Amino acid sequence: MEVRLRPAHPFDAAFAVPLVQEVNGRIGHALTGTTFDAEAARVLLGFFPLAGNRLSHRHTLIAEGPTGPLGLAVAYPGSEAEALDAPFRERLRSLGLSDRIDPEATPGELYLDTLAVVPEARGQGVGGLLLDAVAARARELGLPRVGLLVGEDSRAARLYERHGYRAAGVRGVAGGQFTRLVLDVG
Repeated sequence: MEVRLRPAHPFDAAFAVPLVQEVNGRIGHALTGTTFDAEAARVLLGFFPLAGNRLSHRHTLIAEGPTGPLGLAVAYPGSEAEALDAPFRERLRSLGLSDRIDPEATPGELYLDTLAVVPEARGQGVGGLLLDAVAARARELGLPRVGLLVGEDSRAARLYERHGYRAAGVRGVAGGQFTRLVLDVG
């Protein structure tokens, strides 16, 4: 299958946001101050077209096949994480909720926030292409590594391992425990 990678556009929100929320689950709920995936996705539809937040189209790469989008990767420099979470903290405050957002990214890395592939394209190399593109982006930015968090039940854990990611500790985020994985690219 022929797959091309392209930067996301604001109009990709209808494709991207449900996939992002499917992968992020409880983290999406924590960012949006919601309880259910449908609520979180509705809120994230408003954030995706905007710049200046971690789940913006500007940080998203789309994998596209002959019939349309197949997957995506959302990645941003870890040093920008605090600023990119500011719009989510503002939303949480406006709802009367705590604006604490557990840190995921680390300065000095390109943080892979989300990697997602549609079910019908899984196992066909789309995720690997996106991972390779994220590693190349880290090198372009002069960042020595890519970091990510993976839940213990993640289907992508084996993919990350095959692509050279190694465990680098555990981090608590949004009430869950995640393994931190890193890939040295520098």
